Amino acid sequence: MTATETVAAPLRLGDLEIPTPVVLAPMAGVTNASFRKLCSEHGAGLYVCEMITSRGIVEGDRTSLSMLVFDEAEKVRSVQLYGIDPVYIGKAVEILCGDHGVDHVDLNFGCPVPKVTRKGGGAALPWKSTLLGDILDSAVRSAAPYGVPVTMKTRKGIDDDHLTYLDAGRIAQDVGCAAIALHGRTAAQHYSGTADWDAIGELVSSVDIPVLGNGDIWEASDATRMVEQTGCAGVVVGRGCLGRPWLFRDLAARFAGEFVQELPTLGEVRAMMRRHAELLSGYLGEERGCVEFRKHVAWYLKGFSAGGRLRDSLGKVSSLATLDELLDGLDPTEPYPVGELGRPRGRQGSPRKVTVPEGWLNSREVDSIDPDAEDGTSGG
Repeated sequence: MTATETVAAPLRLGDLEIPTPVVLAPMAGVTNASFRKLCSEHGAGLYVCEMITSRGIVEGDRTSLSMLVFDEAEKVRSVQLYGIDPVYIGKAVEILCGDHGVDHVDLNFGCPVPKVTRKGGGAALPWKSTLLGDILDSAVRSAAPYGVPVTMKTRKGIDDDHLTYLDAGRIAQDVGCAAIALHGRTAAQHYSGTADWDAIGELVSSVDIPVLGNGDIWEASDATRMVEQTGCAGVVVGRGCLGRPWLFRDLAARFAGEFVQELPTLGEVRAMMRRHAELLSGYLGEERGCVEFRKHVAWYLKGFSAGGRLRDSLGKVSSLATLDELLDGLDPTEPYPVGELGRPRGRQGSPRKVTVPEGWLNSREVDSIDPDAEDGTSGG
């Protein structure tokens, strides 16, 4: 491959074309409008908002609706929806498309957290193959009049004894989904261990719709290596961009065949931190925005030599003026800690037994759905 060759074609989702085949993974409490704008300022891609519950949308839950905030610069309004009932999913998709101008809907069947899987949702749901098909079909039918593509994200399965990703891919294709994203881990793995890219390649070989690969993309080179190894149509990036919005710049360059990686100095990272806090303050108000920014401090400063006292103070910041004073205490000339390149970010956790409804694993079918099992509120 020469430096002028592109690594992957633009990603097509129905009538949507994403020139750089990179998708920002929805992350609760992280991928709000401020973070999406910050990332988009660095590179191209599809930026998906935080996961929202279908019931919350249908019932007009204030928290759920407050998450439907999009920056004026967001040309593609992309929403990830969670639900366990086809009726609620269908109604929610219609509301999102008809009332909120959403251009892309992604359905979450990959969340491994117990509060979701114990209700049969997230990564537990694809085990019920007919229910999965009914939900996807309902979403696709509701989105069709608006020309909005529907995609799904999933994991390999509940655990190694209950794999579902190949069945899920065939179902998604049969009902008309525009693409399927696969995180190469089971729900039992959570975020531990190594993502199984071979499973992504197997899914690519099993379906005709685009497959997006997810898992262990820490650098732009990981993304192109995944595409080359698996044949996937694009990548989904989650924890790798925490505290590193410039990763999308590197990804855009890499997919364009440019293999230059520019590592920011602490001074440049400091400017990004200030920009992030400013954006959050603009959407949420200064005090709440600064409080929301606190969780990002450790990610931005990971590997840098900033002292514990300064880190602690930054983790308690409540105003932009105070933030400016504290950021002045960081050495702007300090080079990026290259030892952090290619290393996991965020929580890895450890393998654990997946909590599912009683009797859930006894059959691939489900007799009925209790809509009340789905919480009507959204958020992490």
